[in-house]
Amino acid sequence: MSDWFDKLSASSELSVDAAYELHHRGFVVLPGPVPRECIKRLGDAYDAAVSSAREDVKIGSTSTRVNDFVNRGKEFDALYVFPPLLDACCRVIGRPFKLSTLHARTLRPHSRSGELHVDVRRDSADWPLLSFILMVDEFRPENGATRFVPGSHLWLSTPQDTVSDLRADYDGQVVACGPAGSLLIFDGSAWHDHSANTSDKPRRSLQGAFIPCGGQAGTDFAARVQPETRARLSPLARYVLGIRSSS
Repeated sequence: MSDWFDKLSASSELSVDAAYELHHRGFVVLPGPVPRECIKRLGDAYDAAVSSAREDVKIGSTSTRVNDFVNRGKEFDALYVFPPLLDACCRVIGRPFKLSTLHARTLRPHSRSGELHVDVRRDSADWPLLSFILMVDEFRPENGATRFVPGSHLWLSTPQDTVSDLRADYDGQVVACGPAGSLLIFDGSAWHDHSANTSDKPRRSLQGAFIPCGGQAGTDFAARVQPETRARLSPLARYVLGIRSSS
């Protein structure tokens, strides 16, 4: 396992500017792994996978989630082995890591903002955590783009400890926007959540997180991997999913 980590750590897939933003602000928006001409195909695959899901579906107050997009089509394979994303994992996690979650999230129209939170507390066995969001649709201020408090990933406190109204705008917050196909990468300790979607359309995304190999994954991909998925996995993908060679 450490061989892959050492190899990934030796590469420098993030630009100097992107690495600086991730380290100092806690988040960065990059071009993603899907070419611009393939964005519509990605959206169609997303819609097909979501509409056909019969399990692993969670309908919340503002959004609908569908779990395990490792096993929902080859169109999503490039995301969790995207070199700049894995470079970010090496920088934030700093030791061998694995994919913990990968799910679709569709934010419904006319939804209020989410509650500021962190994805992991510093006293968790899953810390440090690297989160990511692939923008299936363009992220704009009016359609619920993710809001961040820059630099908050370096704070010891969490929003739940200090903020009285978690849905309210926070002084100095920044809304992370980008065209469809963009990849938002952020430290799981950064304060964040989606802003209000005041538009008439849903806003689609693929979201996930990486954790240290010793942490408790949100999804046991090694146990869930389907034969058709296993057949197309590269050695790197097997490492990222925590699948041993003998599995």
